[in-house]
Amino acid sequence: MTTIDEIRDNFALLDEWDDRYRYVIELGRTLDPMPEAEHSAANKVNGCASQVWLSKQLDRGPDSEPHLNYLGDSDAHIVRGLIAILLTLYSGRTPQQILSTDAIAVFDEFGFREHLTPQRSNGLRSMVERIRSDAREALAAAS
Repeated sequence: MTTIDEIRDNFALLDEWDDRYRYVIELGRTLDPMPEAEHSAANKVNGCASQVWLSKQLDRGPDSEPHLNYLGDSDAHIVRGLIAILLTLYSGRTPQQILSTDAIAVFDEFGFREHLTPQRSNGLRSMVERIRSDAREALAAAS
């Protein structure tokens, strides 16, 4: 499993946006396959130009804290790559960790704000908001 620091380091090595896009698409190829049954209306993320699905599973970690694990998929290669980066940040984390991680700031740091179309940026925000909403629900259920 790639870490966000490894992705950050690899981005730093790539000067050209063409190379960065190719790298993001490569990351998308590393996503765990999502079972066909998970491509459901409930898992569909609205607000994305392409088709995007995020399915969550709530597990208890060794500390008995809830951890949210995700599978994600899209019909667009670049979006699959964005999902891979998001899941690197968020999947397997506790709700508190998710809510204290600003994914949009990470994507901005990588330079995506200038290089994603407005629709893609909106879709990215929709995916982040879906995961943050799941984290808030998990916290509410735990208290």
